[in-house]
Amino acid sequence: MASVTRALRRSSSTSSTTIPVSVLSAQAYSRQSPIPLRTGQRTLRAHPKQILNINGTRSFSISRHWRSVELPEAPPRKSKIWSSADDAVADIESGSVLLSAGFGLCGIASTLIAALRRRGPESLHSLTAVSNNAGAEGRGGLALLTENGQIDRMIMSYLGSNKILEKQYLTGKIAVELCPQGTLAERIRAAGSGIPAFFTPTGGHTLVQEGAIPARYDADGNVVEYGKPRETRIFNGRPFLMETALPGDVAILRAWKVDKAGNCVFRYTTKSFAPLMAKAAKLAIVEAENIVEIGEIDPNDVDLPGIFIDRIVQATEPSQIEIKKTRPTGDGKEVKSTKGEAQVRRDRIARRAAKELKDGFYVNLGVGIPTLAPSFLPPGQQVWIQSENGILGMGDYPLPDEVDPDIINAGKETTTLVPGAATFDSSESFSMIRGGHVDVSILGALQVSASGDLANYMIPGKVFKGMGGAMDLVSNPDNTKIVVATEHVAKDGTSKVVQTCSLPVTGARVVSTIITDMAVFEVDRKKGTLTLTEIAPGLEVEDVKQKTDATFDVANDLKVME
Repeated sequence: MASVTRALRRSSSTSSTTIPVSVLSAQAYSRQSPIPLRTGQRTLRAHPKQILNINGTRSFSISRHWRSVELPEAPPRKSKIWSSADDAVADIESGSVLLSAGFGLCGIASTLIAALRRRGPESLHSLTAVSNNAGAEGRGGLALLTENGQIDRMIMSYLGSNKILEKQYLTGKIAVELCPQGTLAERIRAAGSGIPAFFTPTGGHTLVQEGAIPARYDADGNVVEYGKPRETRIFNGRPFLMETALPGDVAILRAWKVDKAGNCVFRYTTKSFAPLMAKAAKLAIVEAENIVEIGEIDPNDVDLPGIFIDRIVQATEPSQIEIKKTRPTGDGKEVKSTKGEAQVRRDRIARRAAKELKDGFYVNLGVGIPTLAPSFLPPGQQVWIQSENGILGMGDYPLPDEVDPDIINAGKETTTLVPGAATFDSSESFSMIRGGHVDVSILGALQVSASGDLANYMIPGKVFKGMGGAMDLVSNPDNTKIVVATEHVAKDGTSKVVQTCSLPVTGARVVSTIITDMAVFEVDRKKGTLTLTEIAPGLEVEDVKQKTDATFDVANDLKVME
């Protein structure tokens, strides 16, 4: 086709020029593709719908501000890098809600915690601290702030062996809100996602649902505040508790590598609560072991995008190990000790518990006796051990030269990873657990009832450790088999296998199998009955009855434990 002249007519709001171009085909018009026009230093794109026939010419009306090569310069951005931890925490106000990442002493923001402590209770006090636990007394973590009188309330899942905090709680110096570990992680995740509340099966039929766990005592040991009762709703025939989001004013976390844009990389189990808390706070401060330039972290390696980070400081405190556990080197220098009667009993329980673990199973093992079970697996059999602090594929204790402070188990002990392992944050970990993706969970117990009720976290007035992740671990017993591995009697000689739990329960009608040093029971969770299926060598059924508070039936094919 011959060329035609296209006139761009100038008006007060448009610019026009005359440019010779070839006539476009009808097919081009039907696609409605933009037509590029070059005028001087600008490239303009006109759409065919704007073409008008005026006296044999085609006119294009184009905004003079539609597109320009000359982009405005962005204003300079304030650096996220702060010169010191003291400067970074100087404006945190008393009464703030502080989200403190880490698990035990692994991944804690020790540099920032030290800076908060240096401010002292005169400058910074009445904090509400949210963390899985409160560190180790006299060593690190939030224990440094609780001992310094700067924290008024803790929201946590586990006190553990922190005797100072336990005493402060029981004497009214500090309030403690116990929250199941998976629920704690999900409440924080919900806050960062703009979700005000959610329903969870965790804690059903427990003191958590009733709001009956004491939160604060007075100086004389009288309860002056309890937890809040949870709204419940039935879904698919099961009760679910409504939990509310848990936002923070400030989050403090530690990362292995952070670039100047705030993109974070975490090593192994240090990521448990860190990404969740950074997202849930108004102000997120990260201490970095390594601060690098923008672009030095591959986008595929970023665990937490910089949008969630406000301040970056250099970590100056070293990583800490709460419980260093190693395995023998096998060089023959270890002193072999004779097993005592107690260890023989524990091994009998663990050996039988190992039979619950089938090849290829995904399993979660509680602290204590359950962790011994994998050592009794037959050669060539593999199970994938899940640890609720963020491991799938946990291995044995490390050799002395393999110890890594960033790789710990749920008991805060050093551990290793097997080939094919994965690490992740606590929200993802408990998605595996509540979602029923774990095949078997083996737990210890203070008491277990004939109907499968489990109590393993609290003796009112005596033992107050917290439920940790146990309530979550037993929250889906129809898809995850719950096995209790425990000694048959407590230290005072009372039976742990009872008709009805007298202690606060971790979960109701959740246990399917009970393994003790004396016997194995199968539980009918629907009928609420026990059946004795195996008995320890050298014992008679009458011996088991004398040590068992619960009534039980005896299987026709009663077997002897190995």
